[in-house]
Amino acid sequence: MRAERGWLLPLWLLLIAVSGCEREGSPTLLGTLEWDRVSLPAEASETILAWHTAEGERVQAGQLLLELDPRRQDARIAQAQGEVAQAQARLRELRNGPRPEAREAVAALLLGRGASLTVAEQDFGRSEKLYQRGLLAIAELDKARANRDQARAQQANVAALLRELRSGSRVEQLEQAAAALAAAEGNLAQLQVGRQHLSLRAPRAGQVDALPFKPGDRPPQGATLVSLLVGEAPYARVFVPASQRSALHIGDMLRVRVEGSAEPFAARVRSISSEASFTPYFALTGDDASRLVYRAELLLEGEAARQLPAGLPLSAERIVDERP
Repeated sequence: MRAERGWLLPLWLLLIAVSGCEREGSPTLLGTLEWDRVSLPAEASETILAWHTAEGERVQAGQLLLELDPRRQDARIAQAQGEVAQAQARLRELRNGPRPEAREAVAALLLGRGASLTVAEQDFGRSEKLYQRGLLAIAELDKARANRDQARAQQANVAALLRELRSGSRVEQLEQAAAALAAAEGNLAQLQVGRQHLSLRAPRAGQVDALPFKPGDRPPQGATLVSLLVGEAPYARVFVPASQRSALHIGDMLRVRVEGSAEPFAARVRSISSEASFTPYFALTGDDASRLVYRAELLLEGEAARQLPAGLPLSAERIVDERP
């Protein structure tokens, strides 16, 4: 027992010395390795026809990644094209005005109404004379008067119709037809853009990180179809305790140790959150568990850093200048 106590005492002294050095040195910041990520959602719930890439593959901007079934969208586009053609024809019709044959037909109808009015007026004149001589009942006179008035109204109606045909379309009618055409063309353009997005292409150069679905699946609208890792280098997402926040600035250099990598990486602070949050569970260390932290991003430098995958745990510490 005494022998055990003899070697335990120096061990405890060594641990105390090491812990004291850690407290005096730069504090360790915990976090994970991340890449800038671009998620490409499904703009329509359609069946996946084919993949043109694979997870882990490097892709260039504009490269085709996958294709969704376009038949439903093509049918909508065909319907919209018909609506545009109909609106265009209606606008041309209003601009050209009525056909000459239509005006001639109404003019001939007006002549016929004029002849009918003449006959009706003559009948009423004879009936009025017979009534004054007591040879015609009042009812027959009223009937003749009604026929005359009806003939006058019919003639006035046809005359107004002829004036309308000769005047052409109103400005308001042309504006309504033009607005209807613009709406139809806008709907068609929107559907055509949606059709292009059924062939999903990479918006930026990067690496395919995840393909959650396979050909034959029909993802719901808004579901992520492709997740890309983009950017020149990964970054370390670390959490800075409030007690150390004032000592860390944009551009400061830190040393980052990534799980599984023997050599540390140099990293530069590119951003620090201005809003505090609670310490995440994976960064709980002793007294820091109850403190607020500020999320910071450290951009790793060096060619070797570009080969690291996302999600690896890491630790970072300030690079202390040991010069006197």
